[in-house]
Amino acid sequence: VQLVESGGGLVQAGGSLRLSCAASGGTFNTYAMGWFRQAPEKEREVVASINWSGGSTYYADFVKGRFTISRDNAKNTMYLQMNSLKPEDTAVYYCGADPRGWNWRRTPYYWGQGTQVTVSS
Repeated sequence: VQLVESGGGLVQAGGSLRLSCAASGGTFNTYAMGWFRQAPEKEREVVASINWSGGSTYYADFVKGRFTISRDNAKNTMYLQMNSLKPEDTAVYYCGADPRGWNWRRTPYYWGQGTQVTVSS
């Protein structure tokens, strides 16, 4: 399974970005998916997670009300709409896929290479 993130970049505080994660080589519509991030000198943390159908989602407290996770199984793609961005959202954002079922606490089985998001103040 290959996961490729896109959509990162530089944005001012208060702005928006939409990240995409395109999957290939597996059965995307059966995988739980998630977005994670890692800031410099910090551990990787879960941002949001979504089950195979999109019917269940999880958000970390620090993004609730600002970020929205979604997926389009017909396009083998997951998204993260990020609004009201803050400088502390600056990090490398990774997507993960897990064929073992939805559990937002679990480390995904497959990872993308990451995309940089930088929010200036």
